[in-house]
Amino acid sequence: MTAFETEPGRLFIGGQWREAADGARTEVVDPSRGRVVTTVAEAGPADVDAAVRAAREAFDSGHWSGRSGRERGRILHRVAELIRENADELAELESLDVGKPITLCHAVDVTNAANDYEHYAALAFSLDGSTRDTPLNALAYTKREPLGVVAAITPFNFPLILAGSKLAPALAAGNTVVHKPADETPLSALYMAGLLQRAGVPDGVVNVVTGAGPVAGEALLRHTGIDKIAFTGSTAVGRHAASVAGENLKPVTMELGGNAAHLVFEDTDLEKAVGAVIKGFVFNTGQFCMGGPRLLVARPVYSTLLGILADAVPGVPVGDPRLPETVVGPMAGERHLRKVEEYVDLARKEGARIVCGGERLDLDGGYYYKPTVIADLADDSRVIQEEIFGPVLTVQPFDTEDEAVALANSTPYGLASGIQTGNLARAHRVADRLQAGIVWINDWAMLDPNVPFGGVKASGFGREYGPEGLAAYTRTKSVVVSLD
Repeated sequence: MTAFETEPGRLFIGGQWREAADGARTEVVDPSRGRVVTTVAEAGPADVDAAVRAAREAFDSGHWSGRSGRERGRILHRVAELIRENADELAELESLDVGKPITLCHAVDVTNAANDYEHYAALAFSLDGSTRDTPLNALAYTKREPLGVVAAITPFNFPLILAGSKLAPALAAGNTVVHKPADETPLSALYMAGLLQRAGVPDGVVNVVTGAGPVAGEALLRHTGIDKIAFTGSTAVGRHAASVAGENLKPVTMELGGNAAHLVFEDTDLEKAVGAVIKGFVFNTGQFCMGGPRLLVARPVYSTLLGILADAVPGVPVGDPRLPETVVGPMAGERHLRKVEEYVDLARKEGARIVCGGERLDLDGGYYYKPTVIADLADDSRVIQEEIFGPVLTVQPFDTEDEAVALANSTPYGLASGIQTGNLARAHRVADRLQAGIVWINDWAMLDPNVPFGGVKASGFGREYGPEGLAAYTRTKSVVVSLD
């Protein structure tokens, strides 16, 4: 935690560390013990304004946007190298801040953050336009230009990865950024600000303002100096952010809530399928917008699979995220834990069967909840229709392929979906019918920076990752030169 010994939680604006204008600070809590570990500056509107002005000055100066894509790519490659060189510090911060198991932080969060910057560094090398054939006596060509100042607003569940999925393509395209991390999990964002500066990103190109969403986040959304909003978070807050952007006609990328269905057909290998099913709902303690909290099972194997889950799920290691054997850590905060409890209590009131789990785990004062499997709920139950965002799996039977697809598509969300089947034709056929931005077949959470993801319906719009993610931070300019 070297970064906080030298720069204890200050704002990063214009390449300088500073306190909030009014001196306000907010606490950061270790969710594994429920204890305050540090404080960080709490930005207000004046601080947001200073960050946006610094980003605008940096953009207008051309010190970043005016460089070639190759030059920007070299610096982003250096960012990826520094992430790997400082993997232990970043993993510790992410584990402390979010409650993630330390092994998960190393294998997933740090690795993917480095891959994000490396991927977009490579794409920056080949950022180009094209010539267009026309009947005009003219040469017509297109250029891809950066948008300007980007507001990147990221959530609490994957602070490091979801910051990289926005900052890396935005920087590769030549934009400048003001990043507001979730108020609960700001530590890796501040650490990364230092790494970006060390890699050679010019002052003012990346600015980090920590603070509350209704204050700092709202000021950032409404600032007239912002040219694009990139937001990941809940559907409710996303609707508000999109409406504010619409008032000012600003482009947005919205990666919002999810409530993915995981379909298990009778022709699958149940031993392999159950591993994907468990991973789909306990990964990151269920705090995963692309998690698989709704399990739909063909009736011939429904009872068998429930029995397997009843035996296997209680054996998933839950505990101290600092221990290498831990698979499931605490919820990220007390309010998240209470929300899960409320949904499970609602399921009980509706007559559901709690197959396993269904209660808190008392451990070191932390925010732990046992992985929970629930059966016998009606499809219109709020427990099925709404996003719980915790380690809870609901299980429903189906009789036909058509019914499975109808159940899968029955919620307002459409971020991810999964299929377990040994029938290749069925896999492709059902994937075509699922209303989701990404569909996994015979596994879960297979993600790579070259494969785009994003939502449909209430799960948002726009895509992150892949060349589509880079295109979201550019605009196309056409140039037509008369040859007459």
